[in-house]
Amino acid sequence: MKQIVLKIHPDDSVLVALTDLPAGKQIQWEGSRLTTTEEIPAKHKVAITAFEPGDPITMYGVLVGKAKQPIQQGGRLTTFNVQHATNSYDLHTSSYQWQAPEVSRWADMTYMGYRRTDGRVGTANYWLVVPLVFCENRNIQVLEEALVNDLGYARRHTYQNQTQELKALVQAGHTVEEVLQADLGEASQSFGSLDRKSLRLFPNVDGVKFLAHDGGCGGTRQDAQALCGLLAGYITHPNVAGATVLSLGCQNAQVAMLQEEIQKRSPQFSKPLYVLEQQTAGTEESLIGQALRQTFAGLMQANACVREPVPLNTLTVGLECGGSDGFSGISANPAVGHASDLLVALGGTVILSEFPELCGVEQELCDRCVDAETARRFRELMSTYAQRAKEVGSGFDMNPSPGNIRDGLITDAMKSAGASKKGGTSPVAAVLDYPELVTKPGLNLLCTPGNDVESTTAEVGSGATVVLFTTGLGTPTGNPIAPVIKISSNTALTNRMPDIIDINTGTVIDGDETIQQAGERILEHIIRVASGDLEVAAVRHGQDDFIPWKRGVSL
Repeated sequence: MKQIVLKIHPDDSVLVALTDLPAGKQIQWEGSRLTTTEEIPAKHKVAITAFEPGDPITMYGVLVGKAKQPIQQGGRLTTFNVQHATNSYDLHTSSYQWQAPEVSRWADMTYMGYRRTDGRVGTANYWLVVPLVFCENRNIQVLEEALVNDLGYARRHTYQNQTQELKALVQAGHTVEEVLQADLGEASQSFGSLDRKSLRLFPNVDGVKFLAHDGGCGGTRQDAQALCGLLAGYITHPNVAGATVLSLGCQNAQVAMLQEEIQKRSPQFSKPLYVLEQQTAGTEESLIGQALRQTFAGLMQANACVREPVPLNTLTVGLECGGSDGFSGISANPAVGHASDLLVALGGTVILSEFPELCGVEQELCDRCVDAETARRFRELMSTYAQRAKEVGSGFDMNPSPGNIRDGLITDAMKSAGASKKGGTSPVAAVLDYPELVTKPGLNLLCTPGNDVESTTAEVGSGATVVLFTTGLGTPTGNPIAPVIKISSNTALTNRMPDIIDINTGTVIDGDETIQQAGERILEHIIRVASGDLEVAAVRHGQDDFIPWKRGVSL
């Protein structure tokens, strides 16, 4: 008989509904039974025992909230009757022992990557065009219009045919209602059945990417320094062959600041880098002309880069989630966590970020740190972030979005306990502050907001060459230079939004696959993507999300 509820941890006081449960439904699990007192939607939580106000609620074996209203046994947990709560945490002597998974089947496996002169290995080969300040965004747009189509990097799909159909209806005098009800044809293929790569002037360059942003001036000097650090992370990134940088001249984010951040990350930096200053160049025509000539020269050099076999321990994988649901923490996230453990056991590097979504699991992560100094830094970054959030009236407890709550994640601690599963069980090798570069193999914790685009942007800036992104509600998030592999927590989402999902782990909920099997499947997928053999949905759609984090409070 198909399982209809799940008790995640032996100490839990709630069950997860794996399907919609009507009122009066008798539930059996592990020799126990109860009857639901109301309708419980799939992904929501059922009270195993009655709760009185103030009673602790446990899930994943940790405190995730407290009752604020009486809850009957068999009742549904909601934001009306439960409030966020977590246990305190501290530093103490830990002798964490990790049981690494068996990885012999992948020990001698390689992928086809781009080996750079600094020893790092990329999974792609891009050229960047970067503004140092928002004043240059229009010039960045001019360069994009001049370069993308003629170099063969235009979007695969176009909706112009649909626009033409609607235009014809308006010209023919059709009504608003007729336009709204019009049956439009499918989006056309820009290049028909031709392989896009065959149309590229530079076939070994995966694309020219433009990192427009709203920073560089007008904020604090710390904002400018952090922005330059992030941009330096992208310029020195192993997925990048070189860059063209546009500066106005008078902004806070000065060229010297960028060069300083580049040297921090790559002391022997040798990629082609062209920096132009508009206030020195003079007219737009002069600036754009120079930028085009230099970018073409850089692309000619970038096109000489080729893939070669490299070991799996050169992979650096970001771990991200967005649009999470009540299944994320029991399917997609633990499956990614197993893939993370496999990568770490193979000598690779993984990055877990989104500090507001580690709220409630701090003690476990502190205990997993390789030494007291690493644990101390994690505690300091977490407590400082939490305090700043409270000071502006926006504590971590306000992190869950309306979509999270609608699909069963009703407290930040509940959301965090599931989100942290992406980090697997390996020791915490290092703790980094934004936008520091990852330098140690193993599990790295990176201080970022919970916002998925800001966090993904930061993970890639810190060195992630591939990103695993779990979602239960569906989000198209991508990145300009790193493939973002979208992993669904439930089969219904995969069927509803197949154009943005790469991997379905709803198979775990459906009972067709174990967490370990799904994690192994994810690792195999990573290897194919890293080799350039498989194009992920976000790359296919040109989903180039890039939002730098300003160190104000963002959850």
